[in-house]
Amino acid sequence: MKKVVALVAAFAMVLSMVACTPKETAHDKYVNAELNSAVTVECYVQDHQSWWDNKITVYAADKDGAYFLYNMACSEDDAAKLVPGTKIKVTGTKSEWSGEVEIVDATFEFVKGDSYIAKAFDATSLLGTDDLVKHQNEFVAFKGITVAASKNADGNEVAFLYNWDGSGTPGSDLYFNVSIGGKTFQFMVESYLRGADTDVYKAIEGLKVGDVIDCEGFLYWYEGANPHIISVTVK
Repeated sequence: MKKVVALVAAFAMVLSMVACTPKETAHDKYVNAELNSAVTVECYVQDHQSWWDNKITVYAADKDGAYFLYNMACSEDDAAKLVPGTKIKVTGTKSEWSGEVEIVDATFEFVKGDSYIAKAFDATSLLGTDDLVKHQNEFVAFKGITVAASKNADGNEVAFLYNWDGSGTPGSDLYFNVSIGGKTFQFMVESYLRGADTDVYKAIEGLKVGDVIDCEGFLYWYEGANPHIISVTVK
């Protein structure tokens, strides 16, 4: 009798452990896939860069994580349909470039059904920590950060640069430094995502060193966090 009770208890424990084990999500499977391997994901468009030469770069997500679809094959007609929330099925190769994990050589098809737009995850407290990269490519917010000085080609302190080294002109990518907790980080406005005629581009051009800002964007990665900012508010 004791053996039967023990067996029943052991079986119950196994069932309990199975029930408590988190189910692997589609995003988990993508994260765990080997680099340079073929992957297929179903995800939702959050935003995209300018269409060009039958290719488009898309910021995508599902409810468990995010994806960066670099230079995905796309017709101009289909590009116009890639509005935020649109569900697509993407097939390509998982790749990495300077720390940015992305899907390259991708094709896609539209998927009928629901839509999804992610809310910004507040990543302010994760700046400078190893946990930030776990949210790579997600739509994130940074709040109460201070605009720090950058140095232009003449060695002068400025609030932003056209191109990372100041070599650009209006219309180029915008780079600006922010600080929090004594640490400094470089953010940017990707001009193919938000061009010179957009509110965020003009807002960055109007920043002053010392301004305290809230901003939102996609957590791109280049040798560390290099978020692509799409909105900024001066406090």
